[in-house]
Amino acid sequence: MSEQAVRFLTNLLGIYSPSGKEQDAANFIATEMKRMGFEVGIDNIGNVIGVIGKGDPVILLCGHMDTVAGHMPLRLEEGKIYARGAVDAKGPLAAMIMAAEQAGKDPRFKGKILIASVVEEEATSKGVRHLITQGINADYAIFGEPSGVENITIGYKGQIQLKVTVKTETGHASTPWLYDNALEKAYELWEKIRSACTYPSIEPIETPFTAITVCLVRMVGGRGNSVIPFEAEMNLDIRVPIQYTTSQVYDKMMKIIAAYQNANPKIGVKASVLDTVEPFEAKKATPIVNVLASSVRKVLNKPATLLRKTGTGDMNILGNAMNLPIVTYGPGDGHLDHTPDEHIEVKEYLQGIEVYKEFLLKLSEVHNNKNGNAASDEVPV
Repeated sequence: MSEQAVRFLTNLLGIYSPSGKEQDAANFIATEMKRMGFEVGIDNIGNVIGVIGKGDPVILLCGHMDTVAGHMPLRLEEGKIYARGAVDAKGPLAAMIMAAEQAGKDPRFKGKILIASVVEEEATSKGVRHLITQGINADYAIFGEPSGVENITIGYKGQIQLKVTVKTETGHASTPWLYDNALEKAYELWEKIRSACTYPSIEPIETPFTAITVCLVRMVGGRGNSVIPFEAEMNLDIRVPIQYTTSQVYDKMMKIIAAYQNANPKIGVKASVLDTVEPFEAKKATPIVNVLASSVRKVLNKPATLLRKTGTGDMNILGNAMNLPIVTYGPGDGHLDHTPDEHIEVKEYLQGIEVYKEFLLKLSEVHNNKNGNAASDEVPV
């Protein structure tokens, strides 16, 4: 079974599937899942949906088959598989599919497993947003991302993608003292925003997960060597902690921008939101967390660690929209996401399959046993 699992992952990793170009990967996954005994379909935007089992509970395992752009040669070296998507997130996706096949055919499993392989997680979250509109129902869900095989991610910060445009009058570059420079003014405004959202601050209770952070990810402007820039654009990546909504943090940004605008009446400033995702944190005292933690303990013989991450994931969208118990879990080191050294250890990938399988079997038992209780592991946060 381990050889089959490794072959499935390496074949999937051999298919280049950056966001928007997932069709070959989708066809491969659909074909393989049919061979494994799943009922399979591909929806009208390219998500692959597989079903195995029937009845209750309905457990959704959702992962993404797209990667960031940038091909990496596939190679297996010293027990590690190197490839784009090895950890983010074809490794977790393949582990979920292999575990679902095994659990779904196990006579101890009572319930239904839905596997959703979604598109464009790295770009627009188009796949998971479409999944929600289709009215998919589940009792529990795991989103497959590299948490590390011994860790469970229960929280992600939210995100605002903000575009700010700054406009000024213009003139000849030989007389810069006569005109405001839009690029300089945009950076001046950025300095105001950054100083208002500096982490770490003097707040003793502030952590990376509870702080509002802002990153300048793009700035453009200027039309020619002899022209004072009269328009500049900058894109800000704003991460929203769990104690705020994106609207509240947006209002804070607008107050900073308005104050700058009032102090510089000759300058035009316009802000527009490109996308938002609300923050999300799962409740720790739930069967899904306890069962997954006990599954990690059984397979690895060590306690699970619960993580809150400063990034943003599709778990946020699923959890907030569907209002169901959900966590993020998967083999692989998330620090390798998008890097030239991206790889997954074969041992950890196979352990991830075992954890997923144990989780599916145990959760179906807990759900169907009205008087049963999930194992109550004490896990550090």
